[in-house]
Amino acid sequence: MLGLFKSDPKKKLQKDYERKLSEALHYQRNGDLRTYSTLQQEAEAIYARIKELDNPN
Repeated sequence: MLGLFKSDPKKKLQKDYERKLSEALHYQRNGDLRTYSTLQQEAEAIYARIKELDNPN
């Protein structure tokens, strides 16, 4: 019963990933490619953590 209220770490990471990509797209459209690149790298790191949760070998 208590497991019902635990947060899903994968769900939180997915939300963070999507937010980073959206923010990166905003900076890319405004011509700030340096910030875009930084945010894209952060998004890739979050995606790698999501994949680690999917395949816990």
